[in-house]
Amino acid sequence: MNTKKCLIAVAAIFITAVMQAQQAPQDLTAEQQLAQRKAELDAREKALDRREKILAQKEKAVADSAPRSRETAKAKVRHEQAKDEGNEEQAKAARAEKKLHEPFFQRLDEAFLEQLGTPAYTPPDPNAPNPRRIPPAPFDSPPFPNGDWQIGGTAGTAIIGDPGELAPYPLMQAIYEGPGGQAWKDSKVQLYGWVNFSGNISTSHPSKTSENGNFPLVYDIRPNRMELNQFVLYLERLPNEAQTDHIDWGFRIAALYGLDYRFTFSRGWFSDQLLKHNSYYGVDTPMVYFDLYIPYIFQGMNITIGRIISEPDIEAQLAPNNLMATHSLLYGFDDYCHEGIFTTTKINAQWTLQLGIDGGTDVAIWQDDPGRQVTGDVMIQWIAPNQMDSIYAGANSFNNGKFGYNNLQQYVGTWTHKFNDKIYTATEAWYMYMNDAIDHPTKEVPFQSGSFPVRNGYAPEWAVLNYTMFRLSGNAFFTVRNEYMNDKVGSRTGFATQYSEHAIGITYWPDKLITIRPELRFDHSYDVPAYNLGTRKNQFAFTTDVIFHF
Repeated sequence: MNTKKCLIAVAAIFITAVMQAQQAPQDLTAEQQLAQRKAELDAREKALDRREKILAQKEKAVADSAPRSRETAKAKVRHEQAKDEGNEEQAKAARAEKKLHEPFFQRLDEAFLEQLGTPAYTPPDPNAPNPRRIPPAPFDSPPFPNGDWQIGGTAGTAIIGDPGELAPYPLMQAIYEGPGGQAWKDSKVQLYGWVNFSGNISTSHPSKTSENGNFPLVYDIRPNRMELNQFVLYLERLPNEAQTDHIDWGFRIAALYGLDYRFTFSRGWFSDQLLKHNSYYGVDTPMVYFDLYIPYIFQGMNITIGRIISEPDIEAQLAPNNLMATHSLLYGFDDYCHEGIFTTTKINAQWTLQLGIDGGTDVAIWQDDPGRQVTGDVMIQWIAPNQMDSIYAGANSFNNGKFGYNNLQQYVGTWTHKFNDKIYTATEAWYMYMNDAIDHPTKEVPFQSGSFPVRNGYAPEWAVLNYTMFRLSGNAFFTVRNEYMNDKVGSRTGFATQYSEHAIGITYWPDKLITIRPELRFDHSYDVPAYNLGTRKNQFAFTTDVIFHF
């Protein structure tokens, strides 16, 4: 029994030892598994950290490369632009070389075709610098005839403070593109002009004794027909008056052929065509002058020597400078041309003074006439600081007033007001006279520029005129004109009567080279019949003129 018990005890101890021996390895394996799992998690976390670092490095690389990509793209665009500009310059050079060897009339034809497709008005770049040392021009020209405030003489084109740059018309473009073109550009001498023709339908008629049924309407005095009004050629150089560091010079020679010579010539200056032969078409040179610009006197001075169109008036003798096809009575019967020395001095931003001395109104300095005498001219221009108003007034001609061919004493003024960029108005008035007038031709005064008065003695007349313009589009505007004139003794029109005239018209530029101006007009004489050769007091006329620039 004891042996059996001992065996049982030994077996139990053995079994327990075996079980403990088996349990110990099992517990060690679980710890190892936990350690392995922890190691795996640590490795996975490190891998994630490495991946995040790699992604961050990639993102940084992408972010760093974006500006470089943009710069690369910009550089590529600049390269393409430079390449295109280079190709364009090469193409221009090739065209210029080709035109250099083309016949002149082929270049002229191509220049006409190019400019006929060019708009008359192009809106200015608001960011472009002002090339003038004075404010920008108050009016757009075209469509309006002039861009600056009214001022006459050569100052109408040579504006103190303006660089005097004129875009070339087809004739000048063809010259520029030919042999010696650069020399022409460097000289600033230009050659250009226009053709102006018109037609009218009137309630008046010609007669067997006179064709001038529309008179006192001017310049189209012959009713119900077409006329070549002006064929004009300019040769000119405009001084640069924006600069203030050196003296500059200019000149103009204007040659005119057509019906309108009848209203531009002076006695003794191509005058036999009308005064002796009554030619309806003739030649004149209404402007022949030299202009010297001196920047050191006040804000600049022009000294002009030669024959100029008289300084006042809203209108002008040359067709492109007018607001309508026909002329007002006020303009048609005042003085036209002066020959002498004239100065225009810009005192400051608001004031400009014009002083002149000449040989008389509408009479050549070599012509024997009572009106050929020393004559003074004084005109003053004022421009409002806000660039919305201008006054231009003075004595256009004054001497002893002795009766002569056209020895008018004229005191005149114009007020111009700009409402906005589309509407402006201009009002002009003058008073004129001659002393000791005679009602018939004499040996001393065989001719009259206007008419011989109906009675002897003091011969006065006065007039007032208003133009109001409404811009319709970039290339068109509408005009209303109203005026009153009192020709007290008939020394202007040959009829001692009061007149009124009312007209409406449109100015339209289909392109840069063509201007079309239809107009409807009504004239009335109050005291005696003056129209239809002195048989009617009323006259209606529809007139259209066309200007073709070259």
